[in-house]
Amino acid sequence: MVLKVYVSGMSGNKEVKKRQQRVLMILDSKNIKYDTVDITEPGKESEKELMQNKSTSSGGTVSDPEPRHPLPPQLFNDEEYCGDYDAFDMANEIDTLEVFLKLAPADTTAVCTAQIELKQENGEAKKEEAEAEEKKPEEEQKPEAGDGDVKDEAAEKAENENKDEENKEKAEGDAEGAGENTDEKLSATTTNSAAVKTTSDSQSDLLLHSERAAAAM
Repeated sequence: MVLKVYVSGMSGNKEVKKRQQRVLMILDSKNIKYDTVDITEPGKESEKELMQNKSTSSGGTVSDPEPRHPLPPQLFNDEEYCGDYDAFDMANEIDTLEVFLKLAPADTTAVCTAQIELKQENGEAKKEEAEAEEKKPEEEQKPEAGDGDVKDEAAEKAENENKDEENKEKAEGDAEGAGENTDEKLSATTTNSAAVKTTSDSQSDLLLHSERAAAAM
């Protein structure tokens, strides 16, 4: 499989010339072997026709955005079309140039394997980070060992203290009630005693008066 770069050595379009130079420079820097096909050279009419017929991208430039025929540079792997300059530049930017150029599997296996391993590592790392983030709130919500027992003991103690306070107040209330009842009973007894004494005194005075009256007669 031979990589072919179709160019125009006599193009008057400056942008086309710059694009051709950039494509060849990148391929050289990556040590990718290729053949240059100048469609303007004599005897290259068939090559020019093949490029124009099989190129599905126009290779339009700023000065000629919609050319009547596809503009070089156009890239082929043997007779299989790869793409124009814009597609080539994009593949180079995202590091998929070997795939874009349809090189032999042996040339791209190592690259693809490395990319797959890197993606897997990144995916596992992100998954671990997500799991760690999910565990954090759960750990924060869990009480420390012994906290629950301490809180239960404190609550029970407070409840017992409240009950003792209530019992104490109830006992004091009962004592006050008993004292009041005793005072009332004592007052009643005193009143009765006074009444009995008054009655006795009245009877004594009546009896004395009767005796005096009898003696006078």
